[in-house]
Amino acid sequence: MRAEPFPEDELTRDAMLGGKVQLWQPREGYRAGTDPVLLAASVQARAGQSVLELGCGGGATLCCLGMRVPGLRLCGIEIQPGYADLARRNLSDNGLQGEVWEGDLTDPPRALRGESFDMVVANPPYFETGKGFAASDSGRSTGRSGEVPLSAWVAVATKRLKPRGYATFIQRIERLPELLAAMDAHLGALELLPLLPRENRPPRLFLLRGRKDGRAPFRFHPPKVIHGLAIRGNASDNYTDSFREVMVSGASLEFEPDQG
Repeated sequence: MRAEPFPEDELTRDAMLGGKVQLWQPREGYRAGTDPVLLAASVQARAGQSVLELGCGGGATLCCLGMRVPGLRLCGIEIQPGYADLARRNLSDNGLQGEVWEGDLTDPPRALRGESFDMVVANPPYFETGKGFAASDSGRSTGRSGEVPLSAWVAVATKRLKPRGYATFIQRIERLPELLAAMDAHLGALELLPLLPRENRPPRLFLLRGRKDGRAPFRFHPPKVIHGLAIRGNASDNYTDSFREVMVSGASLEFEPDQG
């Protein structure tokens, strides 16, 4: 748990979306990678709408989304005060308007309880507490593993959504059954998009979207491939064409349209 703000000498400033976003991040601690960029790219928001991120960390998803879709109301809740402070700074330094509350998502601050949003997004910890490797940094450990079950994340997301609003989650494939069951209990019109690290490899991540009061049948979209042929060096050097547009140019990551 990171309670205090990060001093300057413990931070780096890193370029995302080909330099369109400049993100302050801790040298040691939770650092944003591919996942928040993909989550932000998958949100089909329009100017004038409101978006809440559960567990927003340093604000990477909110910044990437706000840069792609100007005119959004960007909000987040983060349990670690040090990261909440960093998220506010990142929004401000990227010229974006937003609000970040500190608190437990299962017991949100009073100011958040009266709010509702067009979209809710989340990149919950990928491991349950006691599973996966233990990070030496407490802030990173909190970002990677947690005691709050995915069912609670989904319940909170649903409660904060406006009628017909969308919730979008990114998660490790091992937790698909748990998240799918939770979303099926609270939301409708579920859509699953597996993300393959390379062609002919099993998915490592997936995106799952649901709609409050949605009634459309479940849809399993064709997987999308993130990287091309394996090469030595930086993984960003071999994104597939579509994912290069997402990761470098800030394009949207759309679920496949209806066929026919």
